[in-house]
Amino acid sequence: MGQLLLLPPIAFFVFLLVSFLVYRLSTAQGPRPNPQAGKLASYACGENIRGEKAQYGYHLFHFAFFFTILHVAALVIATVPSGYIALVGITYLVITFIAVVILLAD
Repeated sequence: MGQLLLLPPIAFFVFLLVSFLVYRLSTAQGPRPNPQAGKLASYACGENIRGEKAQYGYHLFHFAFFFTILHVAALVIATVPSGYIALVGITYLVITFIAVVILLAD
């Protein structure tokens, strides 16, 4: 029975149940919300402003992706064992090089 609780799906549902119970108990013991006018309105430096849709910029995405590719490649190559399996690491380096060339060409 003790080993059954260590299975990942069962452990996940046990922790999900525990967290749900903690959430419900804390909601029951916490103070009740006191809705007031303007509580959810936008506020900036004492001025009431209209809420607008935020415009997101993804100009740093390529740098972050490039950084991730190179660091994951370094981790994989550092942990490849020697011998015949090292060809898998060389193949991975070739694929990583192609990905970096594609990123830099964009």
